[in-house]
Formats: sequence, C-alpha cells, structure tokens
Amino acid sequence: MINFERLSEIAANPGTYGAALKKSGKVIIGAPCSYIPEEIILAAGAHPFRLFGDSSLVSHADAYLQSYCCSLVRGILAEALTGKLSFLDGVVFPHTCDTIQRLSDIWRLNIPDTFHIDLLYPAHLSAAGVLAYTQDRLERFQSDLGKALSVTIEETALRRAITLTNSIRMMMRALYALRSEKPFLFESREMLVITKAAMVMERESLANFLAETLAAKRAAAKRPTITDGRRLLLAGGVCHHPDIYTIIEKAGGLVVQDDLCVGSRYFDGEINREKAPLTALAEHIVRRHHCPAKHFSLDSRAAHLLAVAKQNRVEGVVFLFLKFCDPHAFDYPYLKAALDDKGIPTLLLEIEGQLPPEGQLLTRFETFIEML
Repeated sequence: MINFERLSEIAANPGTYGAALKKSGKVIIGAPCSYIPEEIILAAGAHPFRLFGDSSLVSHADAYLQSYCCSLVRGILAEALTGKLSFLDGVVFPHTCDTIQRLSDIWRLNIPDTFHIDLLYPAHLSAAGVLAYTQDRLERFQSDLGKALSVTIEETALRRAITLTNSIRMMMRALYALRSEKPFLFESREMLVITKAAMVMERESLANFLAETLAAKRAAAKRPTITDGRRLLLAGGVCHHPDIYTIIEKAGGLVVQDDLCVGSRYFDGEINREKAPLTALAEHIVRRHHCPAKHFSLDSRAAHLLAVAKQNRVEGVVFLFLKFCDPHAFDYPYLKAALDDKGIPTLLLEIEGQLPPEGQLLTRFETFIEML
C-alpha cells in the first residue's frame, strides 16, 4: 500500500521514481503536456511519464532557448542536457504552444539517446473534419510508437488501457468533488500532490491508491467537519508547488477547485468504451476541456470557468501563470472580464519554477481574501 508520505516523495522527486521504474524493466515515455494519449503508450507495454522540469537547472538551457521561454520548457531541456532524464526511452511532443514545438526541435538535435515523436493535434477544435484528422494523427502515433518499440499494439490492450484510465479519471473527479464539498477532509496541498504523482506513477498502483484513498475520505465525510475560509479556484497552466496551497490556507483561503494543466484538465472527461478505441480517443481529445493553446469558440473557456465557479460556490479566482506563457497571457483579459461581469473577484500571479518569498505571497493572498 502506498501512503501519502510516499506519494509526496514521488511528487517531489519524479525523476527518482522514473529511474527506479526504468531499473525494474519498464519502458518510459516522457511528455511535457497533458495532451498525450497515454492509453496508446500503456497498450504498447510502456509507461507514460509527465515531465515537469527542474527550475534549479534552467541556466543549462540558456545556450539553446531564449530567456523569455517559460521555465517549464527550459527546466525540462536542462534536465535532459544534464542527464537527469537518462531513464527515458522516448519522448512525445504534442502540438500545443510554440515553445514546446521549439523544445521538440532542439530535443531532436541534441538529445540523441531517446526516440522522438511529434503528435500534431489540431488547434481549431470546432473545424470541419477535426475528429477524422485527430483520429488519423492517433493512428499515425500508434504506428510510430509500435515501430519505435518493436511491438504491435493490439486493440484488446488498448481497450484495457482505456478501462484503466477511465477508472483513474473517475476516482480523481470523485476526490475533487469531495474536496469541494468538505475541504477540511484534505490537507491543503493534498490534491496537488496526488495529481502530480498520478502523472508519473505506475498506473495500476495509482488506481489501487486512489481506490483506498477515496474509500477512506468517503468514510471520513460521514463525520461532521468545520469549513472556515474563503472558497477559491486556481486557474492557469502549470503550477506544481504544493507550498502555494499551504500559503493560501494560512491567509484564510480554501482551494476547492482548479482549472490547471497539473490539475483538473488532466482527468477531465471519459473515453467512450462502446466505440472503436481510436475513434473514442479522438473524441475525448477534441471534447475534453481545452487549454488556451486550443480553440473551440470565442467564449468556451470563459463559459467553462464560470460554470465551474458556480458549481463549486467559488468566491474568488486566483490566476497562476508561468512567466512568458503567451497562450494564457492572451487568454486572461477576456476571462477576467467574464468573471468581473458576474461579480467574481480575481487575482493574477505570475510565477516561475521557484515561488517568490512566502511572506510576499502571504501578504498578497491575505489582501485578496480580506477584499472578499
């Protein structure tokens, strides 16, 4: 049984966990983004592994990437250049933002010990033919991955992988719903630790941990709990700093929901098991809640954010953006305007791989929460 302390260790040191998995005989496939069809990787007998980057190493990437590239991409490249990702057998680069596309080009030229696959998803998700195109790209990816690993990816294995990932997504959503209903059932940083660890853990072990955790939380939920704090939603891209949740709690806030890449977007939606696997995967990728690197309609992201805020009785929204993340920066003004129109206050924080001093953050959160 994996306890929370072990999970925290995995979330804090994913590379150590990945290296141990590699030693156990696993084939490890890295990806810098949640737009990865991990079901195909699992069906190939490999392990999908999310890359988070090491902010302490970003200077090693300066010879390859401009300083205005985000710390996520620079940190991932720096880890590769310094050998900290030597356990990877291959890397998949989904077509999302321009910076990740540049990382793909640089990786192909400078990291020769891993195979490299680009996955060119569409950006305009409501265009004619988008489902057929996405399925075609997934078929190409399945073929490329099979060749790289010298395996044949069977439909039965793909269906088993879909069943497993659907189960994980369902349990993650259930835990999120419990946190929203009774926040004090959870440590302030607990859901972020679970979500981050989920992106790197062996999936069968993860499913067992989630089932045990969900059962324990549901049993605890039958007892009365005291909820005292302003209900907040975190929105943005990549935030994998557990400390930020603790600081918010110290300031009098409660994170009851998020719209983050390392968060709810990872386990959004369910894959239809009644359809052909690649057809169902294509539908899931196109119809899951998208990030600002994708476009569905002029107001789809604002409508989603407002619906989530209403459903979770949110009193304020904190935007957490990586510095130099253009898609989220371009998205912010109209999201803020939509929230302002509904009387929901917002706070914008630009963060890097390392957080600002705790006192500085605490003051900003306290000021925001007092305003609420």
